[in-house]
Amino acid sequence: MIKVTARQRIWRLLSKPFVFFSILMALKIYLARFVIFDGGHVWMPLATGIPSVWVAFCLVELLFHKRKLGAYLVVNLILTTVYFAVIMYYKYFGVIVTYHALQQVGQVTEVKSSVFSLLHPYFLLIYVDIVVLFILLLVSRKVRAWGRSLAVREPRSATAAVGVLSLAMCVASIYPYKDGMNEILQAQNMGILNYEAYVAFGASKDETIDSSKVTQEKIREIKGNEAKANPAYWGAAKGKNVIVIQLEAFQNFLIGLKLDGQEITPNLNRLASESLYFPHFYQQVGQGNTSDAEFVVNTSFYIPQHGAASQVYADKELPSMPKTFAENGYETATFHTNDVIFWNRKELYKALGFGKYYDKTFFGEEDPVMFGASDEVLYDKTAAKLGSMQQSGKPFYVQVISMSGHHPFNLPERKYKMKLPDKYEDTLVGDYIRAQNYADFALGQFIDKLKANGVWDNSLVVIYGDHQGLPVYSLTKYEKRLMREIYGREYEAPDMLNIPLIIKLPGQTEGKVLEQTGGQSDLFPTIANLAGISLANHIHFGQDILNETHNVLPQRYYLPSGSFINDKAVFVPGLDFKDGVVYPFGGGEAGKDLVTEEQYKNALELISMSDSYVESLPERK
Repeated sequence: MIKVTARQRIWRLLSKPFVFFSILMALKIYLARFVIFDGGHVWMPLATGIPSVWVAFCLVELLFHKRKLGAYLVVNLILTTVYFAVIMYYKYFGVIVTYHALQQVGQVTEVKSSVFSLLHPYFLLIYVDIVVLFILLLVSRKVRAWGRSLAVREPRSATAAVGVLSLAMCVASIYPYKDGMNEILQAQNMGILNYEAYVAFGASKDETIDSSKVTQEKIREIKGNEAKANPAYWGAAKGKNVIVIQLEAFQNFLIGLKLDGQEITPNLNRLASESLYFPHFYQQVGQGNTSDAEFVVNTSFYIPQHGAASQVYADKELPSMPKTFAENGYETATFHTNDVIFWNRKELYKALGFGKYYDKTFFGEEDPVMFGASDEVLYDKTAAKLGSMQQSGKPFYVQVISMSGHHPFNLPERKYKMKLPDKYEDTLVGDYIRAQNYADFALGQFIDKLKANGVWDNSLVVIYGDHQGLPVYSLTKYEKRLMREIYGREYEAPDMLNIPLIIKLPGQTEGKVLEQTGGQSDLFPTIANLAGISLANHIHFGQDILNETHNVLPQRYYLPSGSFINDKAVFVPGLDFKDGVVYPFGGGEAGKDLVTEEQYKNALELISMSDSYVESLPERK
């Protein structure tokens, strides 16, 4: 009788594909934990992650015993790709990607530079085992022989029992957290694969609201606002042109910032000093980023729960700012140097009712930066077009979308307008600052051209950022230290979401800083007030921030469900309100007295109301 050594027993155990691939998946589970989750019990990822892996492996054992190794390799590849996608998505968006993001796959080729910039080399370790096994199967007879030796059927009763037990453990991991609001905490507590299954088959968190009950009076009641009989600034720009400039990835900390004595945004600094400047203004975008900002600003609705607004709502008859201004005698147009097909803008612009759009076919491909012609080309050709539009005698409403400051901010050297301090070189923070310095330079040229052709003095000009440029979760420790030096404290969620808003009234020379909180959904009612256009019969979820000093801004996507911004802080829920986290403006001392549970419930209700109302709108013919 041949004696089997302990080492041989261990090898036989490890050579079983169920055990071998379980060990590989355990390593990948911990890689995802290291990148995404901050803290937590060291054994929790294994306890929640392995059962979901075993459910898949038991199915392999039951269904593919003749081609077992091939089936394990395929399942391994699929699960690995899920973890890889979760890691990469989190590094940019700060959220756990789900199957809903598949509809955005077509946009990846356009933003491939952003994707590659987030790809840390150690992330690719997640695929090492697959590559090595594939090579070994090609070159090694022993490995191929091992693969053939696996074509045996394990006891079906034992395999089925493990599968059922694993499935029960998955359900046990999901059930206690199914009603939680914070998706990051849900994924951490459930396990990533369990969370993906929960999202695919679970019910929506949003409360269903009868769209017929969505009225402006109800929205005002929830937000605590009252209709003003004689609002301030009413008609301050009546009959004037309206120029809305959306700056790519532009955050508020850049305004007034100096590095080694250099102003980063001298043109915007000058403009803010002679305009209405709102330092507490915040993004409200989601998966569609720039196109979402266009949607929110022009409709005063919130983004959809899943997907980009330009894709989810583009088939709707959207009440909008372009349509409202057109009804009041304005020409309308939008300007963007990218292809109008990107993010389904061609259909979005139809839904919003823009009279004309100007894209890559108008601006050409000269002087390329990022996805199209540079901001200098954008502003030069747009200024000329606005000059000719003004000659028609009709006022116009136009939106101008900048793009040269797009992530990953790899500005061509020919566009450098500043010398970075050495410590900022070869960092995302430094590249971002240099790109936005160029964006400010190009904007200054636009302002000069509009002044020269007579458009500037005859226009209301509104400038804001579309979304964050420096996600907290994308920064290295060194880059976070640079941000700490800029802010004089830790760089946190409120800072990331904080974008500037500058409103320049026609003929205005004296500036004013307005401290009230605002968001992108507030721009439509604010601009309408300045233009002297009533929105009495128009549902809008934003408010005129020139006449309101209190606000509640529901956040979605970039922050977990149930998050909101009020006059003092940003609130992020845990499983519910009680275990949430408060981020005070300016990095002050956190306290639950800065937010209320009523505001939390109101934010959730407003989101649900917007969803119900927009989904009830008729489809475009």
